[in-house]
Amino acid sequence: MFGLNADHINLLSKLSLLRVVNAMRVKWGFHYSKWMKKPVLNAQPISLTIEPTTACNLGCPECPSGLKQFTRPEGNLKQEFYKKLIDQTYRKSYYLNFYFQGEPYINPDFLEMVNYADNKNIYTATSTNAHFLNEENAKKTIKSGLSRLTISIDGTTQETYESYRKNGSLDKVIEGTKNVIKWKKELKSKTPYIIFQFLVVKPNEHQIENAKKLADELGVDEIRFKTAQLYNFKHGNDLIPSIDKYARYKKQADGTYRLKNKLLNECWRMWSSCVITWDGKVVPCCFDKDAKYQLGDLQENSLQKIWRSKSYNNFRKALLTNRQEIDICQNCTEGTKVWE
Repeated sequence: MFGLNADHINLLSKLSLLRVVNAMRVKWGFHYSKWMKKPVLNAQPISLTIEPTTACNLGCPECPSGLKQFTRPEGNLKQEFYKKLIDQTYRKSYYLNFYFQGEPYINPDFLEMVNYADNKNIYTATSTNAHFLNEENAKKTIKSGLSRLTISIDGTTQETYESYRKNGSLDKVIEGTKNVIKWKKELKSKTPYIIFQFLVVKPNEHQIENAKKLADELGVDEIRFKTAQLYNFKHGNDLIPSIDKYARYKKQADGTYRLKNKLLNECWRMWSSCVITWDGKVVPCCFDKDAKYQLGDLQENSLQKIWRSKSYNNFRKALLTNRQEIDICQNCTEGTKVWE
């Protein structure tokens, strides 16, 4: 019906009158701000991204967590702090991205925290490399009420997979996927909606069709192919795919590369969502991986106060006037226009 799948229906089931009204205010505030060229807010964020941990068991070449390149401290989200945050926000915020940097399942309390949000009727999504999805964790995942589980699978042979997912095991990914699907069936659960995510880079682009077949064989709900964000792309990068539709960057006449799409002076995320690090720092979005632009600290102030603060609105104003000057925006596909 109208192209809705089980995941969409589950998300819609989380809506209440208060949440719908808040979402409408967010939408109005965003468009009015674009028109006025200054930030206007009269609502709470629709969604939150909360970081369970900065630790990761893999060493992917374009990931600061895997490469241990953070200047910020490594740690795990604490339950007491997390519950206070959920209690402050759940009446109007209904979507929780429960991942940022790191591998969520490394936090020993991760699934208990998922369950806490589920009990508040919040839609919960996470992304994992699937190396910790043994029988016990797979069963707990289903019981937690997790709404959506994205599993990274960037190759269909071990050689190709580990060319990007350094120190990873494709067999563990497949085994973990099977465990989750098995327990989802045994517990007769409609959730989580299981997605295979294939990050397309040049070394694995020849396995796209094989990945589709593997997804069908295992019985995941969907497979998605994602363009890769690369830090060093201006003078080319061995990871840039040769298949243009999967490349985020385009070669110019002078031989250098640039982001395919033109950045617009707008960003929906800055009105609809925010990112919270494991230790309570509020940052603009998922592109601020090292928390360079800290807009507030939840250990000191409420999210409501930070959300409407001068520092947050100054950042929004910068987006509306000259977004190309903000470094974390220069690799982003949010709020872009395709070059003609």
